[in-house]
Amino acid sequence: MSTPAGFDELIHPATRLSVVALLAATEWADFAFVRDSLSLSDSALSKQLHTLEEAGYLELRKEGGGRKRRTRVRLTDHGRAAFEGHVAALRAIVDGAGGPASPAPADRPLPTKAAR
Repeated sequence: MSTPAGFDELIHPATRLSVVALLAATEWADFAFVRDSLSLSDSALSKQLHTLEEAGYLELRKEGGGRKRRTRVRLTDHGRAAFEGHVAALRAIVDGAGGPASPAPADRPLPTKAAR
């Protein structure tokens, strides 16, 4: 099976996909909100944001100064389009697989781990 159009290798890793999905639901988000929502360390989130920023998928804005300095982040139009394309590609993959499997009949037990 070939990779559907719109599949984005940069967005696909779980952490970056989670970041982009969270940002797709908002205009701007504080760094701390994204970090806490995704249970990431500062350094792990910073690394992912830097990768996405280099690709032009998001914009970082630092506001304030000293102890009150905060970082805000948002998807760019390019990043939003890439996310939407990636989601469409994932849907195409799932749809191409025939959808969810039928549940097992009630009179037949599900296979055990050893039987798989």
